[in-house]
Amino acid sequence: MDFATEGLDSIDAATNPVGGVLSWYPLIHYESGAIQVPFREFSRVIKPGGILFVGFFEGPAFERFAHAITPAYRWPVDAISAELGRAGFDVVESHARKTAGQRPQAAVIARRQDAR
Repeated sequence: MDFATEGLDSIDAATNPVGGVLSWYPLIHYESGAIQVPFREFSRVIKPGGILFVGFFEGPAFERFAHAITPAYRWPVDAISAELGRAGFDVVESHARKTAGQRPQAAVIARRQDAR
């Protein structure tokens, strides 16, 4: 099994060769108007039926907050799910975790829609 680490805006891969992508928290640095850039790139490289697994900070509304080096953003699960749908994914499941004293977190598993 091969693994690669890539930037999100332009993945160095052909169209549809990848069975799945794990995007664990880098999306927190994308503003709402820019989130389609990585989602469309994921859609391009993931083969139809492939899986995308994203982790992010969750909140009741899209909002900016101070994060270690650069600002980050919280997303409602429904908003991330809608953006994934716009990029050609069907949400399979989502999970949110709220622990006292920690930022709320969420994860969404989505499947790349079949080519039409």
